[in-house]
Amino acid sequence: MKTTLQITEEQSGTRLDSILAAAAGISRSAAARLIAEGHVTLRGRAADKNDRPAAGEELCYELPAPREVETEAQDIPLAIVYEDDDLLVINKPSGMVVHPAAGNEDGTLVNALLYHCKDGLSGINGELRPGIVHRIDKDTSGLLAVAKNDTAHRALAAQLEDHSMRRTYYALVNGGFSQDEGTVDLPIGRHPRDRKKMAVLREGEGHSRRAITHYRVLRRYGKITYLSLQLETGRTHQIRVHMAHLGHPLLGDTVYGGGHTPFEKKHAALLCGQCLHAGELAFVHPTTKEAMVHTCPLPASFERLLAILEEEASC
Repeated sequence: MKTTLQITEEQSGTRLDSILAAAAGISRSAAARLIAEGHVTLRGRAADKNDRPAAGEELCYELPAPREVETEAQDIPLAIVYEDDDLLVINKPSGMVVHPAAGNEDGTLVNALLYHCKDGLSGINGELRPGIVHRIDKDTSGLLAVAKNDTAHRALAAQLEDHSMRRTYYALVNGGFSQDEGTVDLPIGRHPRDRKKMAVLREGEGHSRRAITHYRVLRRYGKITYLSLQLETGRTHQIRVHMAHLGHPLLGDTVYGGGHTPFEKKHAALLCGQCLHAGELAFVHPTTKEAMVHTCPLPASFERLLAILEEEASC
């Protein structure tokens, strides 16, 4: 089925793959793939992902039928916080990869979802990411939403795009904060020298995109601070990159400068990766339109670190 829309004033000048991703409720990489495969036209001609259409121009796209999933279904336990006919909310443990990739072909959240849901997952994001609306890093624990059908997927993706889906994280970071709360509004893109990392870049440099993180101090422990953080955007490694850029790398995050303080070395057994937990997820249900807020407790290792910090603070 083909969909036609007119570019709005707000969309004017934006890269076509970004416009298509928002309109179709798919990832930007999936949008770029659709364009490359010839499923998108602009002004009646084959489109290019780098096109920046003007207001009033006509965009036409067609979402092909999802390819058959080749990923193996695996009986892996899932911590399901909520489930109905449209979606699930999962509490992902630290150490679990969300979707298969080189070096992590199985044992992922997608493998587990394919077993749990059988054929009941959206296929809008292609064969390797069925149902996955948004991701969290391997070593980050906590909540993420999974769509069971394409309608739910588009609705949830639209809430991500317009920033109405609220995602609250909790983190332990190095260093003290002079302010109780603040906002980091700095673009993030691929690191110019290390392609496995992200970095704060100048606007437009290296395909960087605007990234906004709000933070609030929950407790100060001398050289360590306990924060809550809300994502307004969802760039790869966003919280980790923004905090490291401020000089406050997350405890245990050796990729972005953490893991080297005496406290981290002493309690390395409790720090398997960055100390970051997606503790709250709020959105409007795609079918019932009910405002939903889901929460999950901190992992035991995170709780233990807080207890240690409290004990040290009381001495």
